[in-house]
Amino acid sequence: MMTLLGRRPLVHEAAALRAGTDDPVAAAHRTCDRIDAVDRQVRAFVPEPGRRRRLSAAARVPAADGAPGPAGRPPLHGVPVGVKDIVRVDGLPTRAGSALPPEVLGGPQAAVVDRLCAAGALIAGKTVTAEFAVTAPGPTRNPHNPAHTPGGSSSGSAVAVAAGMVPLAIGTQTVGSMIRPAAYCGVTGFKPTYGRIPVDGVIPNAVSFDTLGCYATDVAGVALAASVLLDGWRGARPEAGGRRPVLGIPAGPYLERAGEEALRAFKDQRDVLRAAGYTVREVPVMDDFEQVVAQLFTMNRYEVARAHADWFARFGDRYREQTAVAVRQGHTIKEAVYEAARARRAEFRERLAAEGSAAGVDLWIAPAATGPAPADLTTTGTSIMCLPWSNAGLPALSLPAGHAANGLPLGLQVVGGFGADEDLLAAAAGIEGVLNGAAPEVAGRPGLTV
Repeated sequence: MMTLLGRRPLVHEAAALRAGTDDPVAAAHRTCDRIDAVDRQVRAFVPEPGRRRRLSAAARVPAADGAPGPAGRPPLHGVPVGVKDIVRVDGLPTRAGSALPPEVLGGPQAAVVDRLCAAGALIAGKTVTAEFAVTAPGPTRNPHNPAHTPGGSSSGSAVAVAAGMVPLAIGTQTVGSMIRPAAYCGVTGFKPTYGRIPVDGVIPNAVSFDTLGCYATDVAGVALAASVLLDGWRGARPEAGGRRPVLGIPAGPYLERAGEEALRAFKDQRDVLRAAGYTVREVPVMDDFEQVVAQLFTMNRYEVARAHADWFARFGDRYREQTAVAVRQGHTIKEAVYEAARARRAEFRERLAAEGSAAGVDLWIAPAATGPAPADLTTTGTSIMCLPWSNAGLPALSLPAGHAANGLPLGLQVVGGFGADEDLLAAAAGIEGVLNGAAPEVAGRPGLTV
């Protein structure tokens, strides 16, 4: 029997490919073999009849500089990568999970794909997205239990890594579209600071929030990818003087939105971190959380409607109902209301940063989702636990952190300061080590077999 779960650690695979102990053609075939074996059950990838031929041909192309050995090979030499199907890739149609003609969604290749290719990566294919990265789910299933949602909208990318089809996948987050699927699928998901990866060539959802990110099996993997993808990468520096960061718990109405099981697991995670020597402080914040939610969705819906103005006018009858409702809601929002929401968002960002600084908090921690993945394939789950951090444009990670009573994964969300992605990744590696030491089953839980 074959498990639907799999692990392909990016750092190990990239090192073997650079060293020549693994071969890009072999990696390409390994990827296609795994997709052939499990994707019928989980449907993470957009079907591509000629995938093996295309990927094998790409793998046979030598590195651009032609230099032999690890020193002459780029950091992602021969690494197969899944790319969310709102990100344009030359030679592959972009459908964005929709029924629109792919030619109307076409355009130049995304800058993030250019960076992947320059780093030596191979594009394994397009991964399934919720329609236009909004809320209408695609056909993707959770590999831990296919009766449960994988989350969204970056569902295919999270599942492609969780099922061992690729060691790295690209997704996007507007509100919770990276962090929630990572938690539901038991992988590491990284959403950088807003703006640190250019979104040129990416079909927009809401331009004030849209952020490219990545999935891998662990923090080391997303850090390797970040070093290639982020503007102005400074390196994930070790914690200064060995000092562990102060962790802040955002007490109040926001945290109360998590479910009982998520909160029990979060208490256990907090206790484990404290026992390992971390200072953990409860900080009352976001007492106006309901207003923050309203502010974000005012901006989101207004911007969704503007992004789809031309397409919706021409092809509105082809939109799924959840997406059409979001567009229509945006049409009802006046510009003055939108501008007032933008001003409230700016005030929220400043206030959150000031409250964290006053409390001496280096990183915020919270549940990555309200609980385990729901047994409902008509929804991608709620993004509420990601909402304030996306609203503030902050970098965030979801770390696998134990399992619910039904065996599905749970995640711990770790949030850094604006622009401090490198510090977040360095600190998250230490937190990951503590969590794995406390719960080793996180790294190797038996999976569903088919």
